Amino acid sequence: MKKLLTDYNLAELEEILKQNGAPKFRAKQLFKWLSLGVDFDGMTDLPKSFRVELSEKYSAIGATIIKEAKSKDGTVKFLFRLCDGNLIEGVLMKYKYGNTLCVSTQVGCRMNCIFCASGKDGLLRNLSAGEMLAEVICANAYLRKTDSEARISNVVLMGSGEPLDNYDEVTKFLRLLTESQGIGQRSISLSTCGLVDNIRKLADEDFNVTLCISLHAPTDEKRIKVMPTARKFKIKDIIDATKYYFSKSGRRVIFEYAMMRNFNISEADAEELRKLTAGYPCHVNLIPLNETGSTLVGVNRKEAEFFLKLLTDRGISATIRRSLGEDIEGACGQLKRKYVQDEN
Repeated sequence: MKKLLTDYNLAELEEILKQNGAPKFRAKQLFKWLSLGVDFDGMTDLPKSFRVELSEKYSAIGATIIKEAKSKDGTVKFLFRLCDGNLIEGVLMKYKYGNTLCVSTQVGCRMNCIFCASGKDGLLRNLSAGEMLAEVICANAYLRKTDSEARISNVVLMGSGEPLDNYDEVTKFLRLLTESQGIGQRSISLSTCGLVDNIRKLADEDFNVTLCISLHAPTDEKRIKVMPTARKFKIKDIIDATKYYFSKSGRRVIFEYAMMRNFNISEADAEELRKLTAGYPCHVNLIPLNETGSTLVGVNRKEAEFFLKLLTDRGISATIRRSLGEDIEGACGQLKRKYVQDEN
């Protein structure tokens, strides 16, 4: 497979072109076209011979949208095909404050959380930084079809994959996202099962994205039943790492908590959450469980609001996350699995 040009920042492109005898200013022209998702044929201010030479060694576009699923609430789910034929998903969510894209970081996932569809087939491979960037570039091109000023303003790394299991490429993507698309780290959220060492590394390398911890249970005994990673990463160690991240970044940590009937929404669960969240700025994001074929059962609105009250009565900052794209199989991995089944 050819190397992908969106894997490189501007300085790296300048060095590549320098080694190939091209003038430095060509790198800025090339970087601009790549940021817009334009393939070699459309790079009209570059000499044709130069474009042909590049196309023999490199790919310009790391992903293409091959299927869209549109929800009545405005949410759009994309199925992307990568250069090697692998499929990943992304979700465009439209809010009053702007457009948010949920980005995948791996093809599949090896965390094997029971409630997640994207990990059912395991991890196939990591995405490169440029492939992640291609998801955003494609989504921006999609938005520009109907509104030339529309763009992705916020990114959440909550698609298929565990971002901190692909640490080097994900952190390069974070930097590329700012340089290529002008999206700063304060407009980026990163969701993790709680890979403790890499949370601390993220803090030490001065990242200040919003850190979201997939908690989903208030004790190790319960968490291990739905998240196999809990065997290695204990809640106390995760909490210590998030406090360290807050001390370095100043960013409030979000705890994601999928509500499951007869499992994690009791008064005792609320009290355990109070103990975990006391003493530093954090927020609990209560999530209505997406049905993904597991034996777990979600909650109704009355149950969700009752558990929310249990938390707020204990002084816990908490909200129920608005559900988007329910009519288009919004959970990670569902659209891909349906597409593959239909094709076969």
